[in-house]
Amino acid sequence: MARDGQTAAELALHEQTNLLPRGKLIVVLVTLSTTLLVTFIDQNGISVALPTIASDLNGAADTISWAGTASLIGNTTFQMLYGRLSDLFGRKAVYLAAVALLAGADLGCSLSHTPAAFYVCRALAGIGGGGITNLSMIIVSDVVTLEQRGRYQGIIGAMVGLGNVSGPFLAAALIERAHDWRAFFYLLAPLAALTGVLAFFMLPPSPSQRPPWRDSVRKIDYGGLSSSSSAVVFLLIPIAGGGTYFAWSSPLVIGMLVVGSLSLPVFLLVEWKWAKLPMMPVTLFSSPAVATMLVQNFLFGAVYQSCLYYIPLYLQNAHGYSPLGSATVCTALVGGQTLLSILSGQYISRRKHYAEVLWLGFASWTLGCGLCLLYTRTSPPGLLVVPLLLIGIGVGSIFQPMLVALQAHVPPNRRAVITSNRNFFRCAGGAVGLAVSAAVLQATLRKSLPLGYSYIASRPYTVPDLSSIPSADKIAILEAYTAASHAVFTLLVPLIGVCLLGCMLIRDRGLTYQGGGPLAVGKPQESPAVLEAASVSSHEPVTVEVDVEKSEKKDEN
Repeated sequence: MARDGQTAAELALHEQTNLLPRGKLIVVLVTLSTTLLVTFIDQNGISVALPTIASDLNGAADTISWAGTASLIGNTTFQMLYGRLSDLFGRKAVYLAAVALLAGADLGCSLSHTPAAFYVCRALAGIGGGGITNLSMIIVSDVVTLEQRGRYQGIIGAMVGLGNVSGPFLAAALIERAHDWRAFFYLLAPLAALTGVLAFFMLPPSPSQRPPWRDSVRKIDYGGLSSSSSAVVFLLIPIAGGGTYFAWSSPLVIGMLVVGSLSLPVFLLVEWKWAKLPMMPVTLFSSPAVATMLVQNFLFGAVYQSCLYYIPLYLQNAHGYSPLGSATVCTALVGGQTLLSILSGQYISRRKHYAEVLWLGFASWTLGCGLCLLYTRTSPPGLLVVPLLLIGIGVGSIFQPMLVALQAHVPPNRRAVITSNRNFFRCAGGAVGLAVSAAVLQATLRKSLPLGYSYIASRPYTVPDLSSIPSADKIAILEAYTAASHAVFTLLVPLIGVCLLGCMLIRDRGLTYQGGGPLAVGKPQESPAVLEAASVSSHEPVTVEVDVEKSEKKDEN
């Protein structure tokens, strides 16, 4: 009965497919790409600024990793909700709200003078940035056919890579020239606001035929939102701080873990039995391929975020690179990501298959992470670049192609939901990966430091002034930072290796949803060839609407 009610609610949603002619499609893609560029500059530029921020916010020296963890917790908590909100209130309205939140959060970061205020603003930035990323992918799935989606998702992925590379450079340049990390956020806040204005005028309008606002508000999955939020927050905070900032045996940690552990099954029960329009339909997991890809997204999210944060820290702490120097070395990673994102999208659109791209991506990523274990404190820049290039190739072959693969395994009216859930698993993995990596880094650093210098472990993200320290002790301290980074890299290799093995469980059936089975909820599948022809030949947007009752009567006759 519960599933019948959920099916009826999903069928009542207004169809938002709106295939655009080439000229209007380019305008939409440019708009989305510009906003994504600002979003990923915000998300990844902060990685090279963490040591500087830690030094300025005195109390943040031993907690600065919460800048990344708070952002990912905020991102993860609301990730699943975005798909359903866009189904109910329209893509454009929810997208503009996310952009406004990001602009306000960046302004708040620039004005923060305490660690707590900065972390709260980073959490709000994570919520806004997550919405932008999520809705961008959903909007692309609305305006192009699935067969062409690989090509355009590749362009979106390239913009993500450009944001990843320009963010650290921009942050490093501003820190070195303005001598103030706040200048980074002073720049981002108005840029985000301007992209919001651009999106308001350039994105296609939301469907005019929507249910009354009050009816949509009543359909929000409040039970799922509250239980999932409790699970995410009360599990990730102790995971991030247990053993470092809080004792594992403390009542606070134990209480949070108990509440979070109980909230998780409650959330699944709500989604299965009571939610009329669930954020995470449990029938998604009835498909082995979909379930496998969601697990892969969790694991590679953990590895991806850890690489983005801890490779620049390794370069700055163990090698003594400046923020600008570490950003230069990391160009190999994001450059490989940008190039392969474009090439993999083109390959998928031409070949109509994605399995070989996923195999290549996870294989290259696993090899790159493994080669990071060969890093030493004296490794020359040439040897530092090779593993990063391989990791970038892997990321570019996975980030967007995995989304295309997931969308090919679900009916058209569930693509917003599968996109949101995919992003939820990726962000949840990223939050867990950052938290666990931070704990591993600090524990290893504390164990590796020479006698008399254990106090340095309380400030793992900034190297202390070593000018007055004897040469032998100085080398030992730098070796300790190298060992701590190696411990993080060692953690990442088996995680991405499991993703590689998981490819054996994914059946590549092409880019056309086969229909039937537990994932189908009543609407006929789209015909990519017909829709693509309509999109190319028409000078006006083609809106695809399906009358389910007429279709069923026709089948009966």
